[in-house]
Amino acid sequence: MTARRPAPFFLALGAAFAGLIGIISALTPEFADRYDLVQGVLPPGLPAAARVIALAFGFALIWLARGLLRRKRRAWQLAIVVVAVSAAAHLAKGLDVEEAAVGLVLLAALWRYRAQFTAPGDPAVLRPLARVLVMLGVVAALFGLRETLVVSDNIENALVLLGVLLTFRALYLWFHPLGDSGPHTDAEHAQARAVVRDQGRDSLAYFSLRRDKRFLFSPSRRTFLAYRVVNGSALVSGDPIGEPDEIEDLLHEFRRIARAAGWRVAALGASAELVPLYRRLGFHAVYLGDEAVVRPAEFSLDGRPIRKVRQSVTRLRKAGYTVRAFPVHDVDADLRREIASVSAEWRGRWPERGFTMAMDALWAYPESVLVVAEDAAGRIGGFLHLVPSPACGGWSLATMRRRRDTPNGLMEFLIVEAIAWARANDVTELSLNFAVFAKALRASADAAFGLRSLRAVLLRFDRFFQLERLHNFNRKFFPVWRPRFVCFERWTDAPLVALAYLHVEQLLTPPGPWVRDEDLAAV
Repeated sequence: MTARRPAPFFLALGAAFAGLIGIISALTPEFADRYDLVQGVLPPGLPAAARVIALAFGFALIWLARGLLRRKRRAWQLAIVVVAVSAAAHLAKGLDVEEAAVGLVLLAALWRYRAQFTAPGDPAVLRPLARVLVMLGVVAALFGLRETLVVSDNIENALVLLGVLLTFRALYLWFHPLGDSGPHTDAEHAQARAVVRDQGRDSLAYFSLRRDKRFLFSPSRRTFLAYRVVNGSALVSGDPIGEPDEIEDLLHEFRRIARAAGWRVAALGASAELVPLYRRLGFHAVYLGDEAVVRPAEFSLDGRPIRKVRQSVTRLRKAGYTVRAFPVHDVDADLRREIASVSAEWRGRWPERGFTMAMDALWAYPESVLVVAEDAAGRIGGFLHLVPSPACGGWSLATMRRRRDTPNGLMEFLIVEAIAWARANDVTELSLNFAVFAKALRASADAAFGLRSLRAVLLRFDRFFQLERLHNFNRKFFPVWRPRFVCFERWTDAPLVALAYLHVEQLLTPPGPWVRDEDLAAV
């Protein structure tokens, strides 16, 4: 038996339908007898102005339909005004009683189900919204006095443009979604660390502890999920961590909270094991990429296929490079400064990237390990930052950086030495990197057209995202490819979820002097 659709779903459809009817009506001729009647009653120019209003508000209703679907209170408030004015405009432009009747029925339905539109807007925007409205009022007053002040056409056009821009700014602020309440507390972090330590079986589990993520715990506090809200998208980072039999209820609760706040829900980097659960909950699961995982006990430098990596290791050893691995809490102040220098040189003016499979600091997570390469003079040439997956005996690569003047192959050398360290410490697996759309990047000439087209697009933008270079680097170590997915509730959510994902991973920010985020080696 299928669940009944909630009233906001039908009201959103009704708003879109009324908007479409309004657009068609505004763009088609009026009935001559009705038009003559309103022309004889209303002031000159008013029917023509009403036609423009009906057209604009028709588009506005279609635009508001999405907010109504998400139960947003401010969308409902504006829809009430738009529908009422639109109905009056249809009467004024040509006595279109049919279109006005549609609007009045919609208005009555919106009022009848007003209690279901509970998703709040962001109260923090009210002050900047008031400033924008004051400026918009000043612009409107100046435009109204344009004939008295005798302004030029250029100034008049500038006032119109400024008014449009201020209107869009006001609408943006009015509909700005409610954000989360800031980063997690120290107590929440300690509880989450304990869960990761005891239940962190997934290679992405430790990344949930980043300081820019919020936590939602189960009633027992033995299970939690990490998330961040970006422009109305609540992004779950990896899989929920904890007791398997509590995960489904936790996801139900998170979706309830998200719907109450008007957020769309998405899971980034979900494992293949959890995809059936997401689909059972009504989510769509789309392949996002592959995680490269090496099993240290099985890794070998023997054989022709891996000869280039073997040659890099031999060359670096002959050049006098050695590798040390140690917990971050054992690093002294001098070594911290040198590692920070390496990190800053590697970054340049690029932002700190990563969210689902990267940490936001080197020194804030005492369980993590640094693998450092030093030349014959003891100068650090590069380093790896590893974080644990405690419950499964694995480790994950969080960061890899080197100086620009180091020999080619240094990162390969560091990875091989990290694998050797992992083998010596009975580590079951070492997760290297996440390669977005790895299947497309591996697509051959006879692959499906869609994969080949996606590969062409990815290669086109590789200079910005470096996806192919990262994928090719991972392939050198012949890893096991572990698929990861992005899960979301509606296909219409996909574009905004994709933008939010690119935002949190810092893939939308180009390098330059405007980059202000702190280097992870400094914190």
